[in-house]
Amino acid sequence: MRLAFSTLGMPGAGLDEAIETGLRAGCAGLELRLHPDTGVHAGLGGPERLSVRRRVEDAGLEIAALAGYVGVCEPADDEAVIGALRADLELAADLGAPAVRVFPRGDDPALGARRLKAVSGMAAALGVRVLVETHDKMATGAAVAALLAEAGTPATAGALWDLLHPWRHGESPAATLAALGPSLAYVQVKDAVSAADTTPVPMGTGSVPLDEAGELLRAAGYRGWVSLEWERAWYPQVAPVEEILPGAAAWVRRFGV
Repeated sequence: MRLAFSTLGMPGAGLDEAIETGLRAGCAGLELRLHPDTGVHAGLGGPERLSVRRRVEDAGLEIAALAGYVGVCEPADDEAVIGALRADLELAADLGAPAVRVFPRGDDPALGARRLKAVSGMAAALGVRVLVETHDKMATGAAVAALLAEAGTPATAGALWDLLHPWRHGESPAATLAALGPSLAYVQVKDAVSAADTTPVPMGTGSVPLDEAGELLRAAGYRGWVSLEWERAWYPQVAPVEEILPGAAAWVRRFGV
């Protein structure tokens, strides 16, 4: 396993501050949130994209993924959704990122599959994968797996397992991992007060079954990215991400293979 953290945990901070935070915590990479607040988004010009890539690479870090906000199953105009996803894929290629995170934002797998197929050729040419997060209306591994199976594009689309959401929707970690199977490409870790109260808390102090998930991932031989998604942008009252990263690093050391 390789440790990264999402810049969602540093609202208002610039890229250089995120890089320094990652280096101090012993991270191997950064998960860059695509938002004007972070200075990284599809609207960047060529020189700005090159600057982002060089600053991360010169620091000895990698971009683990781009945390995009496209809703691949969103009930909206196809071309608008596909166009936004294509823009994020181009950005990822320019930044040297291997993947773009998307949300479902809908419950129609046929709709999402059509869009994943539409960008598959471009994603393959760029060497970038689309990762569908277990989130919102497809919060379980079973739901995301059904979408990916319908798309039938395993080389360019995979699954991102956010450990919180399937569990709080009643799916056990074992069931999630079994459902996602070989499509699992990325893991986001976090802890929360409870299934009903998703306020973030330090790793190991809440109710998310982190140890169970870690043991399952180790037994499965998972060797991909593990990213701490500390949602301080949505919960500004919680501690800075710098205080939470040591717990995430300890989790990776404990369960990494």
